[in-house]
Amino acid sequence: MKIDLPDMFVQKMKLLLGEEYEQFIASYNEHRYYGLRLNELKIKVSEWGSLPEDTQTYQAQIPWCESAYYYNEDIRPGKHPYYHAGLYYIQEPSAMVPVELLDVQPGHRVLDLCAAPGGKSTQIASKLQQQGTLVSNDIATERLKPLIKNLELAGVRNAVVLNEHPANIAKRFIGWFDRILVDAPCSGEGMFRKQPAMIEEWNSYSVERCSNMQREILEELALMLAPGGRMVYSTCTFSPEENEEQIAQFIAQHPEFSIVPIEPKYGWTSGKPQWVSAETKAMLDEEQLQSIAGTIRLWPHHMKGEGHFVAVLRKQGEPYIPPQQADQELSELRIAWPEPFHNNEHNRYQSKPKAKQAVQKQQSKNSKTTEINLQMLWQQFQQDNVLLTGYEPMRAVLIGDRVFVQPYELPNLDGLKVARAGWMIGEIKNNKFLPYHPLAMGIRPEEATRVLSLSPDSELLLRYLRGETIFVKEEQLQINGELKCNGFVLVCVNRFPVGFGKYMDGMIKNELPAGWRMM
Repeated sequence: MKIDLPDMFVQKMKLLLGEEYEQFIASYNEHRYYGLRLNELKIKVSEWGSLPEDTQTYQAQIPWCESAYYYNEDIRPGKHPYYHAGLYYIQEPSAMVPVELLDVQPGHRVLDLCAAPGGKSTQIASKLQQQGTLVSNDIATERLKPLIKNLELAGVRNAVVLNEHPANIAKRFIGWFDRILVDAPCSGEGMFRKQPAMIEEWNSYSVERCSNMQREILEELALMLAPGGRMVYSTCTFSPEENEEQIAQFIAQHPEFSIVPIEPKYGWTSGKPQWVSAETKAMLDEEQLQSIAGTIRLWPHHMKGEGHFVAVLRKQGEPYIPPQQADQELSELRIAWPEPFHNNEHNRYQSKPKAKQAVQKQQSKNSKTTEINLQMLWQQFQQDNVLLTGYEPMRAVLIGDRVFVQPYELPNLDGLKVARAGWMIGEIKNNKFLPYHPLAMGIRPEEATRVLSLSPDSELLLRYLRGETIFVKEEQLQINGELKCNGFVLVCVNRFPVGFGKYMDGMIKNELPAGWRMM
């Protein structure tokens, strides 16, 4: 496919690349590369190749990410039941590099500032292994829906989603994060081959406008990173003003930060100190200036992926080293529950006027006050349906009728725009706890009382994924414990959960939400 590049962009790249320009411009006539990254919250790399289906078609590993594979354009992994089980995320190969360089360990507190649509957040969550805290933020409200859905599909338990300006987050999280990723808003030149529509937007996202925005963001992030913490700055543009120049200005103004050099391998190339402006060079000593070569550029004519820039920055101080998972025991998940509350006090949890009006309307119908113990309702549900396990204490939060579970260490979020207050596990309705789909996606088969495991080509599975009622024999269910068969059942593809159903005497009523069904 021929791509018509803007004349100003072409002239700029000729000037920057010199003899390499012809090789660079020829890459736009080549096919783009497609990548798929396994979700190690659900499946390990060692298990992937042993699945009894055609996963061998994804065996060309992406060299900088051991859990990721290239695949051919004619394969449609988004149509496979494994996609609906959250076993993998479809992601452009170069976009996986920043998180690989972030060095996330289980137990870290991590901020993904510009997180939508969720590729990098799910990659971070996979490395956290449900330990520590992930705060995923995006300032664009219209981009929150795919971000939230991708986190839920991946089965992430320890994340909250914000819809805030960085300055507002900084007020609440000063020096709090061990790791920060900022995939900064940029002019997007590196994505012209993947998304030709970005060419039309290029003029509106001017380099100067983007540079100013990036500078403001970095100032706020400097406040939020803990001593010894690591921050990764990345863009998908070739513009030096948004890359080397941006990092050079930052380290000049923040001597407590230094560049962690990245080895230029896999076809990556070193950053260019010579592309830093004369004005900024005057602010740096020679060692600082040459450290810019420790950043990397990903050029489409040097490696199998799209254009990116990545810099790793470290803040002075002693880093937090989380305890090793081997030193901990997986046990029943400890959840701190709020005090018992009254129905007529529900409105104190409401954030939307319509929800408040609905509560007031219900109160006018029934003036009786019923005390509800959320922990008791959960235990009644759990006794017959699930037994959660985990490493770290969590806390339950009630917002309206919805129940969220979030990391216990998380600061108070009052005053911030919270899009998801944590793992949304269910709701309180008619003095009962009713589970939500994210609960099903975030548990393992051994945590469910009833399990129905079906093969990917099973007609029953396809019918379930389309939202239909299905019929099964009692002996097809795996019952964990000595409990009755009737109740919520975890429907799985090869023991990987895809959702809940309500089992009653041979019939499974479908609990899969409409927006999650296979079309």
